[in-house]
Amino acid sequence: MGCFVSTPKDSGGNRSRPASIGDVSVYVPGLRIPIADDFSESLGSSLPKEIVERLSALRTRIVVMAGQESPMITRPRRKTATQHGGSTVADLHQALEDYLPVLLGLVKDGSHLQHKVQFDWINQEDETEETALSNAWYEVLSVLHLMAMLLLSQANLMLLPRTSTDGYPPKVSDENKRASIDIFLKVAGYLDCAVRRILPQLPTELRRLLPIDLSEGVLQALCLQALGQYCYRYVYTKTAKIDENELLKSVLLP
Repeated sequence: MGCFVSTPKDSGGNRSRPASIGDVSVYVPGLRIPIADDFSESLGSSLPKEIVERLSALRTRIVVMAGQESPMITRPRRKTATQHGGSTVADLHQALEDYLPVLLGLVKDGSHLQHKVQFDWINQEDETEETALSNAWYEVLSVLHLMAMLLLSQANLMLLPRTSTDGYPPKVSDENKRASIDIFLKVAGYLDCAVRRILPQLPTELRRLLPIDLSEGVLQALCLQALGQYCYRYVYTKTAKIDENELLKSVLLP
């Protein structure tokens, strides 16, 4: 994830200085997106056909939507449209939420997916950085990471200053500031779950093969960053309350 800071170029000579300049931090997450896999060949003999088809359909939906949406994440002002009638980051996040419980159900039910399917993901910003592992917990970890990054991009969009129609300088609405608080808290929950509940499921030798984006140190740093943004927004708006029990129920695994 990068943080871009915009500063005026020095054009030389006398320049008028604005009365006040607001600090704007724009967080641009580097997304890892899934590559299409054929589950029918690897799971056809071990699971009922309808389950394999459902799992494949859910993941294929994510593959298609992620491929269409990810190039637009770092250009949030640009509208996106897809063959499905205009998908959004929220739609992709919902697709991941639909896929995750089905995936977890099969993972926790036994060894159906553990070593029979090779899950392939690629870094949006570097197409040579492709990681394929035959472990279903790697898929769960990748899904949680993508969900967190999508929410961060959503918060980023909310916190971009908007030009008002009344001539005032661009600013972020109080409503968006309040909405971003819940987003940062949920991001922290996803990442904390990834570190404390999912990473330990992977053997040590496989954890060494994970891309840097999924390493424990990076996930922890992103979690702290989200919490830091939460504490800042909470103090600024003085409207948020942390309910740890609700957080655990909404973003952590049962």
